[in-house]
Amino acid sequence: MCHVTQRSSTFSFPKICSIFWRFHHTSTSHWCSCSKTISDEKYQDPFQLGKKDLKNLYEDIKKELLVSAAELKEMCDYYFDGKGKAFRPMVVVLMARACNIHHNNSNKLKISARACRVLSVLLGHNPSVVCNHLHYEKPQRYPSMHQPPSSATGAVLAGDFILSAASVALARIGNTTIISVLTQVIEDLVRGEFLQLGSKENENERFAHYLEKTFKKTASLIANSCKAVSILGCPDPKVHEIAYQYGKNVGIAFQLIDDVLDFTSCADHLGKPAAADLKLGLATGPVLFACRQFPEMNAMIMRRFSKPGDVERARKYVLQSDGVQQTTYLAQRYCHAATREIRKLRPSPEREALVHLTEMVLTRDK
Repeated sequence: MCHVTQRSSTFSFPKICSIFWRFHHTSTSHWCSCSKTISDEKYQDPFQLGKKDLKNLYEDIKKELLVSAAELKEMCDYYFDGKGKAFRPMVVVLMARACNIHHNNSNKLKISARACRVLSVLLGHNPSVVCNHLHYEKPQRYPSMHQPPSSATGAVLAGDFILSAASVALARIGNTTIISVLTQVIEDLVRGEFLQLGSKENENERFAHYLEKTFKKTASLIANSCKAVSILGCPDPKVHEIAYQYGKNVGIAFQLIDDVLDFTSCADHLGKPAAADLKLGLATGPVLFACRQFPEMNAMIMRRFSKPGDVERARKYVLQSDGVQQTTYLAQRYCHAATREIRKLRPSPEREALVHLTEMVLTRDK
């Protein structure tokens, strides 16, 4: 059984700051070099290429979620309404085809790979994510669950139900290697949740803690889903590592940009309140970078922005600092790493679409 050791980023905070402080003084045109490099390639729209593979995605998901309880059905119907961009399953199907082409010049998608695209959605809606979203959304979006504690209880039950359905679907694949790879995602989700509950007093440790949490809660799902379909499509362990590294780097970049948008995008556009992470007590990349210029934020981080006025002051400090810019640069570096990995595969439309997807991660606005 092929096994790739999970690795989180090992950047130290001072090293990151020194690298990106140098970038801070470069021109805007230099900052955009990543986008120019990618755009010069033959354009491949990921969502057009994967459209056929995602056509019945949400119907397949709903087949896994046969539920009669009214509250659970309402939550499940809301989360799987088919209105999203389906980023994770898009990456999975493109990776599956790219690896197939690399191995035997066939872009046919296997049945088990189709199951993996469903799992990439189900596992992404774990109890923690559902509960957090419930805090973000307006009560009228859940008319039967707007009164606590039933709201939180309903969210946790819905998340647990979705996770159990994912476990059943995973077992049905019947491939022990794939099961081993994807159950790592569940373990990482739990460990990531524990990491999110704590913080580190030491500045270096705090940033490493943040990146490890980001990997486990977000990037592990994409990395291991990519690895799973690469195993299905190609026997070469080197290809499995390429797929894993691409997914890991794209996943971390995606979350870094998400953390940036929490400070730069308006609430209506983003779909959750401004500074939502601060309100949950979370210190993300922009906050940690801002601490270098505003050391008084350290005390706020340790008390998880719990005192009156903490959230407003922390948000002001972040916007006055270069925290947003530095976090964006960091995401750009992860996207560069993802591009370097995927270009090791044989050229194909799917490979170029995965390259273009890194640009979309950097330029998205919600």
